[in-house]
Amino acid sequence: MRLRHTTAWVGLTAAALVAVTGCGSEAAKETAKETTKKAAETVTGADKIMAALARATDRTEQLGSAEVSMSTDLGTGAPIAMEGTYSWGDGMAYDVQMDTAAAQMQELQDAPTIQVLLVDGVYYYDVDPQASGPIAGKEWIKIDSSAVFGDSGSQAYKGGGDAGSPTASMKSLKYAGDVENLGAETVNGQRATHYRAVLDENDMGKFKDAYSGEDSMLGAMTGGATTMEMDIWVNDKDLPVRMEQVMGSMSVSMDFAKFGATKDITAPPAAQTADLTEAIKEQNGQ
Repeated sequence: MRLRHTTAWVGLTAAALVAVTGCGSEAAKETAKETTKKAAETVTGADKIMAALARATDRTEQLGSAEVSMSTDLGTGAPIAMEGTYSWGDGMAYDVQMDTAAAQMQELQDAPTIQVLLVDGVYYYDVDPQASGPIAGKEWIKIDSSAVFGDSGSQAYKGGGDAGSPTASMKSLKYAGDVENLGAETVNGQRATHYRAVLDENDMGKFKDAYSGEDSMLGAMTGGATTMEMDIWVNDKDLPVRMEQVMGSMSVSMDFAKFGATKDITAPPAAQTADLTEAIKEQNGQ
């Protein structure tokens, strides 16, 4: 197995995670009550946007999971497709199928897609058992998120937190200083309202460490981006239909097909996994 590929694997998964990353500063949270009170006193255009996004955030948070389709472009012009289940009811987790060729994993998986799990801040890749090398006889590769976000940045995804979930991202959106309503559009056959916001470092809370940490790979992936442009389409049931984010050279789009009642996501048995976290860190000079 050639470890030169592993940076790409983790990078693609990290990009997917960033698509719904948790932002939202403490200052924003502290102003929530004040913002709500203001909305009740005077209904302006901005207030209406905030109220609509608050309803969508609450509704999405209640449902706890969704079936999604995602496309990630790391600036190469060749998007990577992923689809499957995202869950945030009891900490962020996902179970998706990723395009094997786009993930550069043909050496380890013969099937056209490869299953990827995220459980408690750890990525798992389902591979064909190898005859030799660091993953000989194993069915899964295990890579801790610290190999991508650094030790400090990865803490945002561990311990049952909602960082990485659509609701975490939406919480930051409704408190962003620059938000606009771009009107009604039809997305995936659904009538939805299109909102756009620009978030800077002050809106990113703990996740800022994932961008700026000295041991983080993400800053290099995004070209050192310090702002994020986010678009979200919300239907008449107060649920997101599509979410798009652009961070420097990286862009991610996620479509939501079904909310709630999705399967539980658990880590594979330890005996079937090979941990490559330290090998990745050494390769990336961390």
